[in-house]
Order: sequence, then structure tokens, then C-alpha cells
Amino acid sequence: MDSCKKLLFLVITTLAIAEMALAGDPDILTDFVLPPNSPPPDGNFFTYTGFRSLIDGPFPPTFKAVKAAAEQFPALDGQSVSLAVLIYPAGTLNPVHTHPRSAELLFLTRGTLQVGFVDTANKLYTQTLQQGDLFVFPKGLIHFQYNADPKSPAVAVSAFGSANAGTVSLPNGLFNSTIDDGVLALSFKTDVATIQKIKAGIKG
Repeated sequence: MDSCKKLLFLVITTLAIAEMALAGDPDILTDFVLPPNSPPPDGNFFTYTGFRSLIDGPFPPTFKAVKAAAEQFPALDGQSVSLAVLIYPAGTLNPVHTHPRSAELLFLTRGTLQVGFVDTANKLYTQTLQQGDLFVFPKGLIHFQYNADPKSPAVAVSAFGSANAGTVSLPNGLFNSTIDDGVLALSFKTDVATIQKIKAGIKG
């Protein structure tokens, strides 16, 4: 392979790797994807009724996310889209987490929220959202939402560019896992006893 062909091969390979790194859900070659051994679909397959319970329903005592992703709504498989309704009773928090496969576009439909995310340079971006505001959390970055109002609930709708955006909770992922306590203590420059206290608080 001469130098020109080698250069062309290198450029094509680099572009292919970059495309894979930027990709979200894979493209499909059909209009939609049916689960294995499914009967021919009708309108019911493309309808999700899991949000009906939210209409005029009571507010939960703690933060709650009601999802319409591929797991709950199989018609979304291959469509690169999903949705979640986020309900924040007064004073509740959606703890720090990431979505590895999608950005999140949050629309606040009720109340106020304090939101924020941290970029790869460890810069924190925050905002206090009012009803009707939109906020985008970039793909894969650590972020949170907090209803600081001690009396009033908040409700938001979040859209994702993936049928399975994934959610990695940092508190659970770090302190409710099988990562060795010594590794966590070294990572956070503390001692094992402190790590165990944090774990006990999360599990409690």
C-alpha cells in the first residue's frame, strides 16, 4: 500500500471511528421494529397509556420519574426518541446522574426548578427555571434537578434522542455498588469509615 492509499485508509478509518463515537441509536432499515414473534401491529402497538395515571393523580411523596422508553413502550425501538415525566414534590431532588446515550431536553410545566450540569472541564452551569422554560443537559454530562420550594410541587417533561438514553445515578453507582470501600476512600481522599457511613445513608 503506497503512502497515498495509507493516508486515505487512515482518514476513512478515523472518520468511521468518529461517526461511531457520535452515534446514538443505530439506524433501522424498516419503518419500525417489532418484538420477536409479535403479531402484525395495529394502532395499539403505537399507543402508550402509561401516563394516564398522572392525569389528576395524587403527587407522590418523593421524586418520581415515569418513563416512556423502549422498555416500557416497545414501538420506540429504533425510533431514537423517548420521554419521561418528572414529578418533584416540594423540597425534592432528582440526584446527580448522567444519560450516556442522549442529551436531555427538559420542559418545566409546573413550579420552579434549580438545575445544573458540570462539563468535562469541571465548570458548573446552573439556572433557576420557571414554568414554561426549557433547559438542555448535554449528552453524558453529570446533572441534577432540585425543587427548592418548600411548599409547591414541580412537574417537568424530558425528551431524549434515544429510545434507551440510560440513567447512571452517581450516588447509587458509587455507593450502592460492589466497588471496594478502600478504592472509594482513596478516590475521595477520605477513610473507609466515612465511605461506609455514606453507603449506610444511601441504603437507608
